[in-house]
Amino acid sequence: MAEFLRARREALTPQDAGLPEYGRRRVKGLRREEVAMLAGMSGDYYVRLEQGRESNPSPRVVEAVARALGLDEEATEHLRRLVRPASRRRDDAEDRVSPQLLRLMDGWPASPAFVLGPALDILAANALATALHEGFASGNLARMVFTDPAGRTFYRDWERAARSCVAELRAAHGHDPESARVNRLVDELSSASPVFAGLWARHEVRSKTQGVKHLRHPRVGDLAVQFSSFTVNGAPHQQFVVYQAEPASATAAAFEWLRPPAARETERPPRARQAT
Repeated sequence: MAEFLRARREALTPQDAGLPEYGRRRVKGLRREEVAMLAGMSGDYYVRLEQGRESNPSPRVVEAVARALGLDEEATEHLRRLVRPASRRRDDAEDRVSPQLLRLMDGWPASPAFVLGPALDILAANALATALHEGFASGNLARMVFTDPAGRTFYRDWERAARSCVAELRAAHGHDPESARVNRLVDELSSASPVFAGLWARHEVRSKTQGVKHLRHPRVGDLAVQFSSFTVNGAPHQQFVVYQAEPASATAAAFEWLRPPAARETERPPRARQAT
């Protein structure tokens, strides 16, 4: 909690908080006393929060600090989780994907679909999702982005993919800060990638929901993919992710070519137009 509060305070400017700015400031972001004033509490109490000397603030205090820091609803809920005692879960239980979900994925041959664990491991994927990610050595989305050389080409907006990946991992970490799998991955990527380490220190939180990804597949070229992510009710720490293409688009044609690879080995793939 203390690390989160410091990172979010340092990310704010006085203008963000509607405060005047006079002269050069010696601290990054807002001052602690400014956050305390905006939250309606004493400066000493807020300092104790940020230094980790007050670990059980009331819900009213949490909401006041969230408003002062301009947190959105997802970041506010993340702060609430950091205050509450963590609910420990077993990492090995997160690997099991239900047979019903596997059948559902296989029943969508024209749409890539896969299941993610909290550490962004691909736990299961249908044939088209496997073909889409065929250029990667790892089955973990975070490693794909930060340590696999293919990631820089595959994700056409790599910086956006990197920010999103770290924010999703940070959200998972907030659900279970003691998760051995998540912590091992964070340590590994922090050592391997200075970019990851810098983004992780910002404590930004964003779960995967829906949007558009711009990808570049080594065999079929540029893809514009609409994605949606759903929480699995039977395994609430898993995400079910589905990619779709606009009907009659170049991406739909590329998906069709990738879908039955054994039957089309001799055909030339219809390459989407390369972005400039």
